Amino acid sequence: MFYQVIGETAMLLHFAFLIYVTLGGFLAWRWPRTFWFHVPVAAYALAINIVGWECPLTYVENWGRVNAGQSGMGDTGFIDHYLTGIIYPQEHALTAQFLVGVSVAVSWIGLLIILWRRRRGPTPRNHDTDGTTPHA
Repeated sequence: MFYQVIGETAMLLHFAFLIYVTLGGFLAWRWPRTFWFHVPVAAYALAINIVGWECPLTYVENWGRVNAGQSGMGDTGFIDHYLTGIIYPQEHALTAQFLVGVSVAVSWIGLLIILWRRRRGPTPRNHDTDGTTPHA
């Protein structure tokens, strides 16, 4: 039972990590300080994809499942095991990675725009006292 809990917990943490990588930058729109937590998480996810590292959570999940008497993920990683072919077809794996990258980029660009607008402050309105815009 203990090993099964470890495997299940690692799987849930993996899903949480992927959701945070994909959507965590949007949290910074509301709470800008969370951006500084999202940067290393997104960079680590990018490095895993570029370098081909195996995520430690994959190892922990496999270890827990095998010791619980279950089949592990085998030679496939977490994404190949749980997402590819289930959430999106195998031939669209690169598209899925691209869309995650676009989501991160859009969230960060959006944050820059929000912060830029906040720093500029409210835009002054040039109105006469009766509410109409003066003409030259």
